[in-house]
Amino acid sequence: MSSEHLIEQGIGETRAIRIEDGRLVELHIERAGARLHAGDVREGRLTKILVPGRRGIVAVDGEETLIEPLRAGVAEGGKLFVEVLREAIPEAGRAKLAKVRATDGPARDGPALVDRLRIGGTPLRQLTPHGPDLLEAAGWSEEIDEAMSGVVPFDGGTLTISPTPAMTVIDVDGALAPPDLAVAGAAAAARAVRRLGITGSIGIDLPTVGDKTIRQRAGEAIDALLPQPFERTAVNGFGFVQIVRPRARASIIELVQGDPAATAALALLRRAEREPGVGGRTLVAAPGVVDWLAARPALTDELARRIGAEVALRAAPGLAISGGHVDVRPS
Repeated sequence: MSSEHLIEQGIGETRAIRIEDGRLVELHIERAGARLHAGDVREGRLTKILVPGRRGIVAVDGEETLIEPLRAGVAEGGKLFVEVLREAIPEAGRAKLAKVRATDGPARDGPALVDRLRIGGTPLRQLTPHGPDLLEAAGWSEEIDEAMSGVVPFDGGTLTISPTPAMTVIDVDGALAPPDLAVAGAAAAARAVRRLGITGSIGIDLPTVGDKTIRQRAGEAIDALLPQPFERTAVNGFGFVQIVRPRARASIIELVQGDPAATAALALLRRAEREPGVGGRTLVAAPGVVDWLAARPALTDELARRIGAEVALRAAPGLAISGGHVDVRPS
């Protein structure tokens, strides 16, 4: 099997994909601006004990984190070093706090995306904005659209993926006969879980199938397509199977749905950097997207530096949040 990582150091985010035998099997996004990343070790202060001896809140770099278990001998107000086990997860209303554990110093950074992708020895190719758009050729935008909507079609059916505070739920529906849909849906769900970086607790709702052999085949399809480590239950008589994968950061779905303006703005910056021509660029977008960019002038300054031309913003109230475009001014 041939495999390769393609990585692009974009403005405001690093993007990467894994290709196996010509097929996109994983997407990765690491956005700039996050204060805490999985693997970081930082000094913090215990601000509140939630459960004596077990759980509390630690302030780290101005961000509240959840620590469990508590370090013996550290009282409220006390300082300690912690390691980030799980980054903050976007959720409706308020992000789920980053999770940390007590450790020893000194402070150090966890591995960046490019370093994580190098683990295992898979070849890694750095992309430039001036060559062929290999991410798009592999289906990048289509994958981001699916992550934004949560609707993922497959041959014979559709997955509807819904992140919830308790778990990510994947509903399988389609026109195939229930036994065929159960097996095909399990395979499609396993591919989507891997491709979109879905971790933590995952529930897959397959068609109800009475035949235990068919349910076993559905489970075997998951085992064959989803890399370890993970645990799963058997497919029960109602067609439900639960998977648990180690959770260190948000999935692609949680990331893009958690901040649609940021997702649209960063995509627009990518488009502007790749737009042919030597004149200045005007980024035309919905007001929310323009406001997001205007609040982060370092991003448009970086675009201007990379293209060697001026960059302007223009709000277009009638545009959908994903309907932005780039106007290139004559040089």
